[in-house]
Amino acid sequence: MVGQYVALTKPRIIELLLITTVPVMFLAERGIPSLGLILATLVGGTLSAGAANSLNCVIDRDIDALMNRTASRPLVTGTITTRSAVVFGIALCAAATLVLGLLVNWLSAWLALAAFAFYVGIYSVVLKRRTPQNIVWGGAAGCMPVLIGWSAVTNTVSWSAWILFLVIFFWTPPHYWPLSMKFKDDYAAASVPMLPVVAKFVVVSRQILIYSWVMVLTSLALIPVAPMGWIYTLGAVLSGGLFLAEAHRLHHHAVLGSPQAVLRPMRLFHLSITYLTVLFVAVAIDPLVYLALPVH
Repeated sequence: MVGQYVALTKPRIIELLLITTVPVMFLAERGIPSLGLILATLVGGTLSAGAANSLNCVIDRDIDALMNRTASRPLVTGTITTRSAVVFGIALCAAATLVLGLLVNWLSAWLALAAFAFYVGIYSVVLKRRTPQNIVWGGAAGCMPVLIGWSAVTNTVSWSAWILFLVIFFWTPPHYWPLSMKFKDDYAAASVPMLPVVAKFVVVSRQILIYSWVMVLTSLALIPVAPMGWIYTLGAVLSGGLFLAEAHRLHHHAVLGSPQAVLRPMRLFHLSITYLTVLFVAVAIDPLVYLALPVH
């Protein structure tokens, strides 16, 4: 039963959120923050994301039952009742707010609460079933861990944090649309207007390409603003170049209408996770390398 409640929180999604939180804390500190602060921020962020995902499962339980990819979720199989899931989600949200507010700072707590409200109230209830741009604007909630990580260290939100927020904002469509290209039939069966459901693959791949270019250029904007050193610069340029090359290949095959247009989206999906990981590892390491340099 515990495993079913854990499944409600969508832990694989939470892993991606945590990948972005800790490196931003290192950058904000320009060194290594205290272990206690890191743990409190991670616990609070995990609880908040888990709360939002749990209530998303409640809202989406009808369409989850229609899609093969989500048919085994606890609310669909009946291993957890709707009432229990709602109570669980609200309890996690309350716990997250208290952990962040009392052990980190209240700015971080309010940012996490805003992300929760946006993901549940705006994305899950309003956007997901009504517009093919659902994942674009709904993805803003997934960018909030960057602001939370920065505010946890500084109790403020700087331009550097907003640039990284935008990197994830522009990363979300090239990350998620390839997945929805693969599961297009699932979304169509559930009447969810994901972009690949309502538009041709060539249109989707063109949008992916545009967002990919904006994402990479935005990541480079951090270099003069933060400012960043050669570790981040090298990581952003190389990983961004690989991402763009794969996005161009996907669009090329979509234009040709080749079978690869169906197969390549998942290559870009998996590469998008690698890209985000490499970029944010570079965000964490760059200030540490600078800190280690001898003072002249």
